[in-house]
Amino acid sequence: MSKEQQQPPSFLRFMASPSTWLLCALVFSYLGFCEAQKKERPGGAHHQLCFSQEELQEGSRDILQHFVGKNLRWEKYSSVTLVEHLETLQTQDRRRRRKRHQAHGCPDLQLRSPSRADHHERSISPWRYRINVDENRYPRKLAFAECLCSGCIDVRTGKETPALNSVPVEQTMMVLRRKPCTHLSGAFTFEVDYIKVPVGCTCVLPKH
Repeated sequence: MSKEQQQPPSFLRFMASPSTWLLCALVFSYLGFCEAQKKERPGGAHHQLCFSQEELQEGSRDILQHFVGKNLRWEKYSSVTLVEHLETLQTQDRRRRRKRHQAHGCPDLQLRSPSRADHHERSISPWRYRINVDENRYPRKLAFAECLCSGCIDVRTGKETPALNSVPVEQTMMVLRRKPCTHLSGAFTFEVDYIKVPVGCTCVLPKH
């Protein structure tokens, strides 16, 4: 069979069809419409929800709840609820706070300390709390635990011993990170992030 008598491949016949060109025109028109819709939305092609600084100040809690859902309660995290308590202590008695600040080294265990003392005071791996502040995070303030000893306290002597090591106990917590909107100047959006928050300290065997 000569080349003149050969039929064109089925793909070429399909591309030469008028209905194919019409279909392509419709597809490109639809894609152009979708792109225009993306540009009209706050945040652009990534479907970002963007808010001005004024909007965040007026209804920050409702806005932030949109990103994490209505069922999440930040108050379930001790690192959140402790912040108000720590700030109250700092406000009520700054002189005592300065004394505590000067005694952040590993303390001797008070074997006769009241049983009503908090866990971080009665632990053989004692710790204190400090308020960690991050302006681009929500919650902005979190209570972080800090170990007071590198070793642990021997219950027989009440003194620190290097036979054990104090290490922080961490809790994984979901937070929101504030980021600038990529397509809207002066506006912000939020992204979910997971961080490890030290909530206490415990004793472990040293690494050898």
